[in-house]
Amino acid sequence: MRVAPAPKPKLLVFIIAYYAEATLESVLERVPRSVFDQYECEILVVDDASEDRTFAIGRAYQRSHPEMRMTVLRNEYNQGYGGNQKVGYAYAIAQGFDFVAMVHGDGQYAPEELPRLLQPLRDGEADAVFGSRMMDRFGALKGGMPVYKYVGNKILTTVQNAMLGTRLSEFHSGYRIYSVKSLERIPYRLNSNDFHFDTEVIIQLLNAGERIRELPIPTYYGDEICRVNGVKYAKDVLWATVQNFAHRSGLLYQRRFDPAIDDNAHYDAKLGYASSHTYALDAVAKGSKVLDIGAGPGALTRELRKKACDVSVVDRHAPGVSSLDVKVIIQDLDEPPKFDARPYDYLLMLDVIEHLRDPERFLEQLRQQFEHEPKKLVLTTPNVAFVVQRLMLLGGQFNYGKAGILDRTHTRLFTFRSIRHLLRDAGFRIKSVKGVPAPFPKVLGNGLAGRAAIAANIALIRLSKTLFSYQIFIEAESTPGVDFLVRDAEVRSAVRDAAAVAGAPQNGAPAKIAVTSSSTR
Repeated sequence: MRVAPAPKPKLLVFIIAYYAEATLESVLERVPRSVFDQYECEILVVDDASEDRTFAIGRAYQRSHPEMRMTVLRNEYNQGYGGNQKVGYAYAIAQGFDFVAMVHGDGQYAPEELPRLLQPLRDGEADAVFGSRMMDRFGALKGGMPVYKYVGNKILTTVQNAMLGTRLSEFHSGYRIYSVKSLERIPYRLNSNDFHFDTEVIIQLLNAGERIRELPIPTYYGDEICRVNGVKYAKDVLWATVQNFAHRSGLLYQRRFDPAIDDNAHYDAKLGYASSHTYALDAVAKGSKVLDIGAGPGALTRELRKKACDVSVVDRHAPGVSSLDVKVIIQDLDEPPKFDARPYDYLLMLDVIEHLRDPERFLEQLRQQFEHEPKKLVLTTPNVAFVVQRLMLLGGQFNYGKAGILDRTHTRLFTFRSIRHLLRDAGFRIKSVKGVPAPFPKVLGNGLAGRAAIAANIALIRLSKTLFSYQIFIEAESTPGVDFLVRDAEVRSAVRDAAAVAGAPQNGAPAKIAVTSSSTR
């Protein structure tokens, strides 16, 4: 039986063009015809409202090459470098392509390199491939890149690598090939229409966990007109990188840097540095019984089990702890507690209270289970009075996001004072309160830079806990509710009365009353 050949991947060669009448036809001629053999290929030319003959030349080439699948479009109004890319990527997604390769219509990037650059995508080894002019030492200079651009490229790339935790040789090449599925997973439509669109796409790919591969390409600088304002471009690139740093730190949510992935990765454990999870883990005694209320993915549970703790977890979704010999209680915490807190030594509520619709009622219902023996509560919550939030509010911004203090799933926000009042009203004796620094190592890594940022934040917390704490950490003890005290008083009073009648010592402790007969009348 003859096996049908596998279908060819669908490739869109996307040529962005702006005032490219002198070079467009040459670029089209240089597209290797082998890509039409290896891929189900279409060429898309998008002229960004040029007032020369760019569009007409593209149309003429299309008519003279009927054997080539080709589309030529013109934006009625100039969209900018980034805006023009949005048009092409939206076209690629709508038409169901597998890959989209961006080639510049001015001939600065060699179309002849397409087959080699496409290979990692076709082999499933990458989600995006960038042609880098900096991988061959001094190759860019030999290819005519001006020295000031070469130095600026190197400086910007070094700074961005440090802030993004990457090792790319170049952030500023315009030779890009993307998996269309990867583009679908990032909010590229929210990006700038300006030249730093490319930097924002890199950041989005990194945040989405996409695989980026760099391959060397030759550098060519001809007599094309440079339309990039270098100073403005550098400022925009750095500002976008700083914004992403703040976003990943949970300090300032940026919607465009939030990949469209539905997961709980941002609720992972923050361990190995000063954090709410580290403080909580240190607060729990080895070998104790722990009830983790709102356990999330369960990363902290693994660390508690390493301390020989007997752990039970409560969450609305089953955490991935099936192999850890823990009890799992499935419950929506906006409902009355279905679990019994009495057998446990520690109750953990780490970044939970702010998610509840009615935390006062939840704590009151929980308190109904408490008896005279105190339970140790370890609680953390974001500090809405953090300096970044204050500055945002001063600037008229109060934007909810996917993570951080203004996580859009947060329904209640607390300061040090308000969370103290909430716990005291719920009958807890507060034993200690301290501020938690922002999780800088999540962005900078747990190396020198991350630890230095943490140390600086801790120093600022010593100056003003309310102003510089990213989170609030509280250790408290439970006290019994009034209803329990009434019942307990009734039982103990009855015991005292019975003991008095029997002539037993009235030491206040519950006693077993023996009923005996007497012959004395």
